[in-house]
Parts: sequence; C-alpha cells; structure tokens
Amino acid sequence: MTLRNLKAYLELFRLPNLFTAVADVSVGYLFVYQSLSPTAVYLALLLASCLLYTAGMVLNDVYDLKKDALERPQRPLPSQRISVSWATWIGYWMLLMGVAFAGSSGFLYPSLTAFPWRGAVVGSLLAICIVGYDRCLKQTVTGPVIMGACRMLNLLLGMSAADLAAVNVDNPLLGFEAAQLTAAIGLGIYVAGVTWLARNEAGESHRWALVMATTILLAGIFVMSTFPQFFNHPSLEIMDRGQKLPYFLLFIAAVPAGRCLRAIITPRPSIVQAAVKSCLMTLIFLDAAICFVIVGSVGAVGILVLLLPAMTLGKWIYST
Repeated sequence: MTLRNLKAYLELFRLPNLFTAVADVSVGYLFVYQSLSPTAVYLALLLASCLLYTAGMVLNDVYDLKKDALERPQRPLPSQRISVSWATWIGYWMLLMGVAFAGSSGFLYPSLTAFPWRGAVVGSLLAICIVGYDRCLKQTVTGPVIMGACRMLNLLLGMSAADLAAVNVDNPLLGFEAAQLTAAIGLGIYVAGVTWLARNEAGESHRWALVMATTILLAGIFVMSTFPQFFNHPSLEIMDRGQKLPYFLLFIAAVPAGRCLRAIITPRPSIVQAAVKSCLMTLIFLDAAICFVIVGSVGAVGILVLLLPAMTLGKWIYST
C-alpha cells in the first residue's frame, strides 16, 4: 500500500476524531471501575467503540457520495481513491464487528458483571443510530439528536460492563445510575449542538442556525456540570472534585464558545469548519473533566494525552 492509499483510508476513517471515541469509552469505563481493570473487558469495549465510530465515518461518506462530489470532490470516495463498494463493505463489516465486541464484553467475566447482556444492547442501539443517521436522518430535524444519541451511547458503552458492586440491580434504566445518565445526556446534547453547527460547514451557514447550535452545545456543557449532584453515595473526594467541576467546564467552554462566536460574526465555510474542529477536540477536554471527578487529576491527564495524536494527525488528515 502506498502512502497516498494509506492517507486515503485514514481520511475516510477520520482518524484524528477516533481519539474522541477512545476518550468517551475510557471515561465510561473509569466511571464504573475507577481503573482500566479488568483489562480484557476494557479492551473489548475499546475495540467496539473504535470499530463502531469508524464504521459511522465510512458509511457517512458512502451515503454522502453525491453531495461530496459537488462540495468536497477531494475526499477519498468522490476522488475514486477508494471504491464505493469496498467502502460499503468495510463500513458494515466494522459495524458488525463492533457490535460483536460490545456483546462479548459482558461475558468475559459473567459472574462479576451485573448485566452481561447490556453491552450487546447498547452496542446494537449505537449501530442502529449510526446507520439511521448516515443513511436517511442526517438532513432531517432529528439528525443532530441522533448524532447526539450516538455519542451518549458511546459513553454508556464504556459503562455497560459494570460489576455487581457498581450497579443497582433494581434500577429500571438498564441499571445505569442517574449520575451516569446525566453525564452521558450532557455529552449527547453537546454533540447535537456541534452537529447542527456542522450541518452546512462546506457551504453557506445561517447566523440564526449557528446561534442556536452554539446555545445547544453550551447547554450540554451545563448539563454535564450537574452530574456529580446525582451520585447516590459519593465519596468525600468525589464531592469535593464535583464542586470544582463547573469552574473547569466554564474554562473549557471558553475556547469553543469563542470559535463559535467568530463563526456567527463571519459565517464563512473556513471559519465555521474551524469552529467545528475546535468543538470536536473539546470533547476530549469534556471527557477529562468527567474523569477528574471520578478518579482525580491523574486519570484526567491520561485522557488529555489523547489530544496529542488527535491534534498531530489533524494537521495531516482532515477531521470534519
């Protein structure tokens, strides 16, 4: 494989963005285990998340072929560097393998896992949302909501194989606790706003749409700031770090908010695309903030390290 062919596949996979999915599932896992052990379970969920995310990127380009041929002819499929039939096969194969790894995660240690089947359920729902968004819902009013649901489910995927000690088995919401759901919903709202922001990034963006998108993504950050309040029996450390979370998130939100404001003032494609890229990279900061509350500063720094490959590769491979 030549360097040119390799770059075509990395562009198709949106490799820089993959590290945001890694951050999501890692934080979800730390939420319920406070460490990356059992390692085998974590790796199964990590593979599932990466495969499902990459499948979504590939199928996005498959179903956007006609639009990209007009607006982004340099992309791998319209430029014919990769065939559409091959990309379709890769996308659906990754989707199926992602669901398979998600389903297997709960059965690696079935005697310790509260709901062994939960990974299969979350992974399947995520796959359905991915296909639904890419194939027919992207340009509808529900498109940003479905994309937000994808990111929410990705975080919940990391939480899906929780052990018995971390789960209230009488909880009717698939065993997910209120704090877990609040963090995931906040992240989903944020991504819904980013998706709306990116809807017309290659063409003309309307200021009112950019204002609404910015309002939604900031609302998502606000919802995320409240999740420590919903722990059933938080430790003193979590309570203390939870009180600091709103200040951290306010600081984190300043950069994407500034980029969005610039896009609202001057809604040129290049400026809107820069705002979208900034918002995508901010996902890692948001995950790090959640991680800080759960396991402290060392874990948060570990998540932030994912910015290095994401930003480095982002200079070579487009991410929007």
